[in-house]
Amino acid sequence: MPDSFTLFETPLGTGAIAWNERGVSGVQLPEPDAARVRARLRRRFPGALESAPAPAIRQAIDGITALLRGEPSDLSGVHLDMDRVDAFDRRVYEAARTIPAGETASYGQLASRLGDPRLAREVGQALARNPFPIVVPCHRVIAARGGLGGFSARGGVATKQRLLAIEQANVSWQLPLEV
Repeated sequence: MPDSFTLFETPLGTGAIAWNERGVSGVQLPEPDAARVRARLRRRFPGALESAPAPAIRQAIDGITALLRGEPSDLSGVHLDMDRVDAFDRRVYEAARTIPAGETASYGQLASRLGDPRLAREVGQALARNPFPIVVPCHRVIAARGGLGGFSARGGVATKQRLLAIEQANVSWQLPLEV
């Protein structure tokens, strides 16, 4: 059975979510242009059918939207289809999902939770591949000493900063100075 998807409105623009019988297979962060969001999702999930969301998917959408409005929202119960995710990335995503809204952890702290603090770079690479942004809150993982680190989503670090600000996370913004 092919993936299904739907677009949905948030305070940050139009987002999208894809799913199948095993759970959410992907999330597309909101953007101002719905056509671009649809095109990005279709590239990620060729053959996906635009459909009305099932109740569990509607619940996930409502949770994502609430979080982006700055309201408390627990997305830990959203079932993810990780069949296309390798074992290490799966462990990283499961660890990242334990970081509550408004809190952060460093790449090294997440690596330590996985049993090896030397894997901080690999944790960052796994998060850069995150197909479930917001549900797997990769934006809550920051560099050592409070710097934001990178963010591979559209808008880069500015998007990460905006998501953390919505969640009222206590992070010292150590953005690089322009040269």
